Amino acid sequence: MYLKMNYHKPVLLHPSVDALITNPKGIYVDCTFGGGGHSRLILEKLSPEGKLFAFDQDYDAIANLIQDSRFTFIQQNFRYLKNSLRFYKVDAVDGILADLGVSSHQFDMPLRGFSTRFDGPLDMRMNNKQPLSAKDIINNYTEDQLAEIFYLYGELKQSRKISREIIEARKEKHIETTSDLKVIFEKSIPSFKQNKFFAQLFQALRIEVNDELNALKELLTQSYEMLKPGGTLVFISYHSLEDRLVKKFLKTGLFKGEPERDIYGNWDKPFDIPYSKAIIPNQEEILDNTRARSAKMRIATKR
Repeated sequence: MYLKMNYHKPVLLHPSVDALITNPKGIYVDCTFGGGGHSRLILEKLSPEGKLFAFDQDYDAIANLIQDSRFTFIQQNFRYLKNSLRFYKVDAVDGILADLGVSSHQFDMPLRGFSTRFDGPLDMRMNNKQPLSAKDIINNYTEDQLAEIFYLYGELKQSRKISREIIEARKEKHIETTSDLKVIFEKSIPSFKQNKFFAQLFQALRIEVNDELNALKELLTQSYEMLKPGGTLVFISYHSLEDRLVKKFLKTGLFKGEPERDIYGNWDKPFDIPYSKAIIPNQEEILDNTRARSAKMRIATKR
């Protein structure tokens, strides 16, 4: 079996790749290489003529590179999909897969600062060479800026109060670590609510650090442009903000508003969507891989 599972266990591995590969001789893209689990299975299903391009901005992913003449790794954020592929003289592809969110490896590395479980530096950068980190945001953003990201990206209703607590705390001490951040709220947030609260708080910071939602919008737009007619998109998301963007774009080609309709109420649909609801992992996979519990997969074929 041509799989490497120790870095990150891929979610919905076989259903996603089975939906993606419609032409074994085609050109495919794995937008989130990570540990290479999806890429390895894609290569198993491709013929000798097939091609696979994989993106990842995390330098740790280099350790998992695949030695295969059909495989090309691109050390870039997937928001540069179109220009990167055209550098390799690729004008259209047969399928694009994106397993969004944070890898198990990133969550399990305390020095990366993604997880609420460990004490580590307030980092949260998926590209550890970019300048902006979570520490910069926590210590330098204004109260209004903090409140906005906590409300929009963490869906925290008390975002203004949370921001004020951070502003007051940083007057006394520079906030350097995940523990420094968590201790601010240990008295004000009931213990039975803390796990959910910190998950939402860390999510908001991570999305802001990595500009995740704007990057996802750019990826979706460019994916449509790069897909051949009949080509397939497979997107796996892990929270409602991502899933809403994916669902809206696949249905309408827009991120907000409604498409222009003709007199009969019809509009030019960009994709055929075979399943009206998102595909979710079965109970067996969730028990085997807890990260899968929030996963939603959406599949679409370009018209």
